[in-house]
Amino acid sequence: MTAYALAQNPSIEILQSGTRKSFRGLSVVSDKIVWLSGSAGTVGRSIDGGKQVEWITVPGFEKKDFRDIAAFDDQTAIIMGIAEPAVILKTKDAGKTWQTVFTDSTKGMFLDAMDFHDDKNGAVIGDPINGKFFLAITKDQGETWTSNDPLISNHDLTATDGEAFFASSGTNLVHLDKEIVFATGGKKSRLFFEKKILELPLLQGRESTGANSLAIDTKGNGILVGGDFSKDSIRTGNAVLFGKAGKNIRVPQTNPYGYKSCVIYLSKTELIACGTSGVDLSHDGGLHWENISKESFHVVQKAQKGNAVFLAGGNGKLAKLTWNK
Repeated sequence: MTAYALAQNPSIEILQSGTRKSFRGLSVVSDKIVWLSGSAGTVGRSIDGGKQVEWITVPGFEKKDFRDIAAFDDQTAIIMGIAEPAVILKTKDAGKTWQTVFTDSTKGMFLDAMDFHDDKNGAVIGDPINGKFFLAITKDQGETWTSNDPLISNHDLTATDGEAFFASSGTNLVHLDKEIVFATGGKKSRLFFEKKILELPLLQGRESTGANSLAIDTKGNGILVGGDFSKDSIRTGNAVLFGKAGKNIRVPQTNPYGYKSCVIYLSKTELIACGTSGVDLSHDGGLHWENISKESFHVVQKAQKGNAVFLAGGNGKLAKLTWNK
């Protein structure tokens, strides 16, 4: 993805829309293979870049909200259902059958995000239970999960009052190489490395405020976005930049245009962020942002193997970032 490409009138092409489903889980394997997940037990799968989508309602989970998804190829994907009970399911046959690989009906259990370091090692994060954030890891592509065992985590998982996570895009948990890094929101918003916890200059103090999404580039530089989803036009306190290991925390010179639920790197210098307030781009590492669409989306992802960029959101929307010469 080059600055030249982004300079050629980027726009958003709506590929699917018009249903009452809301999508917050999105995993783009390649320019052609796209998986998404969301409300009413719905999973979408495309093998032609979103032109046609196979819609799947997972049997027995018709009322479940699958807020995150991790796909590995056109056959294999893992979906995360948030609560009552929290579940993780896996398919190996393109969604024809699903295996329950994790379930937890503990009162208050609510999963928020899932991330994989590679094809085998992954993690999920959840809201506090008895004052401790929930963290579970897998070492076998989601076949089995180990949760809140001191041996699996170097983190202090103690939550402050009113501090939790947002299940807004499945992107407030990432891997920096093998290290698990995550960001909280709510009445307190912090950035957690394994050996360090950093305070964030983001809007906070209310249940609707704080970090929603975290992205880190290959050199360890990162960005967090969020704001206040109940007042999504506010342009202050909605983004934070940081250097390797959380050093040099700073805010953009020109902030994104309102609340943002997801942010990703397209290249070393180019980023895209989305939210109910619209879609924004940055060409200089997140220092300055420009709005390219007022269209609401919850999540954006770039192809793991390729350059295609897809977005998903409410009203059954699946879209693609395009460049018009």
